Amino acid sequence: MWTKLAHNVIKFRLPLIIILALITIFMGYRAKNIEMDYDLAQMVPDTDVDFIALNKFKDLFGDDGNILAIGIKDSSLYEPQNFARLNYLARAINDVEGVTNVLSIANLQQIQKNTAEQRFEMRPMIDELPENQEELDSLLGKIVDEKFYSGQLINLETGATAIVISVDEKVLNSADRQRLMQDIIQVGDAFAAKTSIELHYAGLPFVRSVMMGKVRQEIIKLLVLSVLVTAFILLLFFRSWDAVLFPLLVIFSVVIWSMGTLDLLGYKVTILTGLIPTIIVVIGIPNSIYLLNKYHQEFDQHGNKIKAISTIIRKIGVVTLITNFTTAVGFLVLAVTDIKLLREFGIVVGINIFATFIVSIILIPAVFSYLPKPGRKQLKHLNFKMTDFMVVWLNKVVHGHRTKVYVTTGIIIVVSFVGLFKINSISYMIDDLPEDGKTKTDLRFFEQNFSGIMPLEVVINTGKKRGIVQLNTLRKVEEFEQFLDSIPAISQPVSIVSMIKSARQAYYNNNPAFYSLPSQRDYGFIMRYLKQEEGQQDVMSNFTDEDLQKMRISLKVADIGSDKMDVLLEDVIKPRMTQIFENTDFEITITGTTPIFIKGNRYLVENLRLSLLVAFTVIAFVMGLLFSNLRMIIISLVPNMIPLIITAGVMGYFGVPLKPSTALIFSIAFGISVDDTIHFLAKYRQELFANNFFVPIAVTKTLKETGKSMIYTSIVLFAGFIVFVASDFGGTVALGFLTSATLLVAMLTNLIVLPSLLLTFDDGKRRKDVHPIIEQYDDNFYVASDDEEIDLKKISKANRTSSDGDSEEKNT
Repeated sequence: MWTKLAHNVIKFRLPLIIILALITIFMGYRAKNIEMDYDLAQMVPDTDVDFIALNKFKDLFGDDGNILAIGIKDSSLYEPQNFARLNYLARAINDVEGVTNVLSIANLQQIQKNTAEQRFEMRPMIDELPENQEELDSLLGKIVDEKFYSGQLINLETGATAIVISVDEKVLNSADRQRLMQDIIQVGDAFAAKTSIELHYAGLPFVRSVMMGKVRQEIIKLLVLSVLVTAFILLLFFRSWDAVLFPLLVIFSVVIWSMGTLDLLGYKVTILTGLIPTIIVVIGIPNSIYLLNKYHQEFDQHGNKIKAISTIIRKIGVVTLITNFTTAVGFLVLAVTDIKLLREFGIVVGINIFATFIVSIILIPAVFSYLPKPGRKQLKHLNFKMTDFMVVWLNKVVHGHRTKVYVTTGIIIVVSFVGLFKINSISYMIDDLPEDGKTKTDLRFFEQNFSGIMPLEVVINTGKKRGIVQLNTLRKVEEFEQFLDSIPAISQPVSIVSMIKSARQAYYNNNPAFYSLPSQRDYGFIMRYLKQEEGQQDVMSNFTDEDLQKMRISLKVADIGSDKMDVLLEDVIKPRMTQIFENTDFEITITGTTPIFIKGNRYLVENLRLSLLVAFTVIAFVMGLLFSNLRMIIISLVPNMIPLIITAGVMGYFGVPLKPSTALIFSIAFGISVDDTIHFLAKYRQELFANNFFVPIAVTKTLKETGKSMIYTSIVLFAGFIVFVASDFGGTVALGFLTSATLLVAMLTNLIVLPSLLLTFDDGKRRKDVHPIIEQYDDNFYVASDDEEIDLKKISKANRTSSDGDSEEKNT
């Protein structure tokens, strides 16, 4: 098959190049349509009961994540001129397209009693802006007396105030989100410039916009860095611009394919899929290194360019396919997870790793068949003294110090296992943003002054019409709200209870002493005033359904981390909630974006175990097909499990938590590191047959020949993944550093532990009549005699004069 493929690639090279170009153009056309995903990472499956409950809540009450807040803490704000500017700021924000409502102390709405019509009305609290400090102080006193807003818009202890902005859900879920955020910030910047007052922005809409804006920037930044690093290594290794330009052309094509794949599958750019271009560059380049290095070795052996090109397809094709398959498995196993974020990432990367194989096995041979033959300068890389020295040292270690290798490895594994059990899955809503960045600084402002900004909702279903406005129900809800308000990490609750308290205050001419639930005596009068509004957009419509059967309690919570939040919900709030409502038939649900995010961490850990198990099983099956030997399967898997254990131990000791980005390390590293094992064992099998099944000589020759390729490709992969440390996202930095370190450890275990295991446990005996798939393999960093010659007569010849005047064979 591979011989026929070699013939066809050379014979139809021009049509194949044109086809690849057309596919790339098509994928580029599709790639321009991809959208950014502004939702928080969905780590909970659509079938989860709590996720279903959240969607029901959104259908009834709207999105809980459509609130943006601007915080201010400056005494100069309470001066007439700046207070007027605050009023102007609120009106200017309200005029921004996509903003549905703005609430601040400078434009408050107040519930007022209409005695003539016996109903409550919402009226502006400020008719005219105060012109002097005395008028402003009087107004501020009235604002403080409006107990409904205390803790929501103003903190009486610190003097901090907030502007609460409601945003149209349709705009939040469209490309206009970025424009909306920029317009709001632009208006805020104008206010800050006029008053010298600092503004603090928070809320999920703002956080999501900031994160996706950074993702957009990082796609370009990391891609450029990875290309520069890769180009430098290629130039350093091959000493030829051709060997830099055309491998990068391969990768550039597949990067476009990967972006087109996102659009074809209907996926959006997330914090993970935004890493795909860089990952494709890093993982795809070794294909070109294998092919070019074998091409140079073949040409150095016999000087026939076309023969060398055809040989690399025949000899490298199968191993490139296998190694690309095992690498793709590390990503594709994520497709079996329930976490949408991981699943989409794994599918797109896995598909395009196969695409990398197709493009490189066609484009590299086709293009280099047109180029002049390599000169002596380009062939100098075939002998590096430094790698020769390292290979000699490795050979001494595995032959003379195996006991030390096993003892050292055992100690490292035991220590790593201790660290492994220290791993936690703590994550934060804005976990990946820089600690000293403005977004986290602003979030801390709201946590210090308003107990947080992240949404948390409680839905109470009484099961009967008008059940929530029964006085006994309201009192139970009030008791529950008082408990919630006592928790430092939770803001003052807002619900129909708050509205009825405020209505009672309005009924008694806005006397703050009457901010409480109605008594039996005045309950009927107050509810009669409220009842007049039924069927209209009344003061209670945001907190109840039409039948007054269901109600919401809206809360804001600090970003205290998934572990503490889980304890808060399960061990603090729910037991007290059960106790308060134990004698009722109410159905009570704690929901909102925050608890769903927290629950996603549990799914993350469960799916990590599943994906690793699937990857381990699939790759073990592949090893079985390749070697047809159970002992070799076990020996091949051990060196690749050790790096994962060590990495897990490092994460535990250094407090690196599991989250979507760091969870990827294990499946990615396992899929890639197995490639080295395949290279080593394939060459080892060949050397066994060539050296009368004498294991020590076979191991030595394998280290000498294949060890170099493993070192070179590991350097490329290490340098490629280490560029992720330039990211502004903490999770991406951890992904880059730990993946690089894991692959470096995997190189060492495959060069030290693997040959040591072979020397100890392999007797070298093989059946000569059994020919597993791996026998089609030929390592690309050593010169091996061809066992099959390509029939060059099948390729028509034409004279082509190369740059040095020599005539070469050319396929027309």
